Amino acid sequence: MYDIKWIRENPQKFDEGLKARGLDALSAKILAMDAERRAHLGELQALQQQRNAASGEIGKAKAAGDDAKAHELIDEVAKIKAAVRRGEDKERQLTAALDDFLATIPNRPLDDVPLGADETDNAEIRRQGDPPQFPFKARQHFEIGEAMGLMDFNLAAKLSGSRFVVLKGALARLERALAAFMVDLHTREHGYREISPPILVNDHVMFGTAQLPKFADDQFRTVDGRWLIPTAEVPLTNLVRESVLGHNELPVRVTACTPCFRLEAGAAGRDTRGMLRQHQFSKVELVSIVEPEHSDGELERMLGCAEEVLKRLQIPYRVMLLCTGDMGFGARKTYDIEAWLPGQKTYREISSCSACGDFQARRMQARYKPDGGKATRFVHTLNGSGVAVGRLLIAVLENGQCEDGSVIIPDALRGHMDGTRKILANGALEQA
Repeated sequence: MYDIKWIRENPQKFDEGLKARGLDALSAKILAMDAERRAHLGELQALQQQRNAASGEIGKAKAAGDDAKAHELIDEVAKIKAAVRRGEDKERQLTAALDDFLATIPNRPLDDVPLGADETDNAEIRRQGDPPQFPFKARQHFEIGEAMGLMDFNLAAKLSGSRFVVLKGALARLERALAAFMVDLHTREHGYREISPPILVNDHVMFGTAQLPKFADDQFRTVDGRWLIPTAEVPLTNLVRESVLGHNELPVRVTACTPCFRLEAGAAGRDTRGMLRQHQFSKVELVSIVEPEHSDGELERMLGCAEEVLKRLQIPYRVMLLCTGDMGFGARKTYDIEAWLPGQKTYREISSCSACGDFQARRMQARYKPDGGKATRFVHTLNGSGVAVGRLLIAVLENGQCEDGSVIIPDALRGHMDGTRKILANGALEQA
């Protein structure tokens, strides 16, 4: 959400940000709506002053014994009050129209975000680790899992339809171990506080993190009007909604592992096989709430926390800086981490870390009191996958695969799997 005062003072900069997003200039339309609202507010205030003045004259007329004048003024005040009520209704309508329009406009990118139309224009920042060289043809994760008898898409389809999976035995154990490994890492070493949030939320919570109104069609909604969260970013960020934090309460760093639900309406025909793109998946999320001057540094810190997961598990990856055309709606700068998948012979997104500035904070009315300052300011919010559990399972299977159909478990994960060294081709666990 934008500050209308800032748009008034910076219309050219606002339009430049939209142009970088591939959108038309909107400042003229917004300022026209704002001007109409402000002009109407002036008329409404004039009416209120008229009403107050006439109300004061009623007492004077009665005190002077001029009942006729008093009745005339009473009638006049009644008419003005009716006009004020109509004016207040119109003011609410004009304000709602402006706010609703502003709510559909994406965040303005930072100056160091590369210009571009889509993912082909993203900038590679660095690579970590060398892709494994196998003396055999690498298989994709679903080929490995199905051969073990531990990854069942047909059974999931009977239960729920397409884009679901049933994991069994060692792979269900592996998924649980990966989630525990990441949460432990982020809480014990990276300073995040673990949260167990609701996964059903109300409209205003989804609006706060900008899933609504623009992306309503991509979400699952319950019969009572609540929403299944598409990411734990939604409840975690909203933990500070409608609050004023003290300077000493920042930064807030929280993490959660939750199920996530997405309709994936825009993904028709993509990744139809396997676990890469599902309606239900688990994800470890990182959220930071910081003072504005610490926002840029916090994004780099968060990225490092997510990278550490892949480093410890020895998964090759690269870091991409997303271009203006590929960033999410609420982000002003985003890094993607892409893990190497030998079965596909390419890098695929496994984490996305974004700085949102005060864009979400304005929607949530989340503020803080600066040290030594009296006026409150909006906090800055950041979020990142730390990382997606299902995609990390894919990366572990594909990078750890052996010619005999078994999968080697990374050393860093063995403590969460009772010392398991390998998942054998028949699905059994082999201890170290």
